[in-house]
Amino acid sequence: MIEARELTKRYGDKTVVDNLSFTVKPGEVTGFLGPNGAGKSTTMRMIVGLDSPTKGSVTVGGRSYAKHVAPLQEIGTLLEAKSVHPGRSAFNHLMALARTHGIPRRRVNEVIELAGLTSVADKRVGAFSLGMGQRLGIASALLGDPAIIMLDEPVNGLDPEGVLWVRTLLRRLADEGRAVMLSSHLMSETALIADHLVIIGRGRLLADTTVDDFTREAGGGGVKVASVEATRLRSLLAGPDVVITSSAGEELQVTGRDAREIGAIAAQHGVPLYELTPQAVSLEAAFMELTRDVVEYQSAPADTEAHTEAHTERKAA
Repeated sequence: MIEARELTKRYGDKTVVDNLSFTVKPGEVTGFLGPNGAGKSTTMRMIVGLDSPTKGSVTVGGRSYAKHVAPLQEIGTLLEAKSVHPGRSAFNHLMALARTHGIPRRRVNEVIELAGLTSVADKRVGAFSLGMGQRLGIASALLGDPAIIMLDEPVNGLDPEGVLWVRTLLRRLADEGRAVMLSSHLMSETALIADHLVIIGRGRLLADTTVDDFTREAGGGGVKVASVEATRLRSLLAGPDVVITSSAGEELQVTGRDAREIGAIAAQHGVPLYELTPQAVSLEAAFMELTRDVVEYQSAPADTEAHTEAHTERKAA
């Protein structure tokens, strides 16, 4: 488990991480999200002792990282996949890590196979593609068979097969009872992997919740129902704290009753349904809305018509 308590990091008069508290629990994949410049990398560096907090504390498995005798066997990390000597082979890189942490050679062979690097194990890392470098970084993180795994952008550069491999791997690691912390800019992928979300902006905590609760709250909830007997269904569903609107003749938008309850009422009264869909926004849309005011760099909205007119005026001039 990773526990951050009032974690703060300042560089001069700039506060990069501001009074941040969160927990990464065993048995879960925690998505650690935020815009560029939010303080994610600095937070992860403080977790593994590469930076020292200005204030607050962070523990890994109940202790500070500096107090771990064999840290690679406590927490496996991928922060920068390219931080490997380019002249070493994948096998020699992993063997060097293993020898400094008392890890047997058989474990090196295991993670090479696990990461799909068997055919390139003896090749120089400097010749690796971005995707192969990511696989090597993940293999390094898993080398000590740790109870805690922290990965920064693990699917960066991977092909679809590699992305699916990472997704399946992280799910299995969490199901084995390990605590998994995942930082990624790919919202669609995070939505498929993560159980829990910790979202920060400008170093501060913005959300600490489950994926389902986060998207449900952002979308306002509700259920879309379609039936040829929409008028009758509306009267059957009416009640205190139930709001029903109509977007089309045979469609209802219902807030205040969940899909299971609506389906049961319709079945009880013999009302046929041909759509019953809980409404929720995507993780990406919910994230964009939450972080809209805390992004460090904000693009101007696309305006094709205005751009075309300006371009035409410049040409005429």
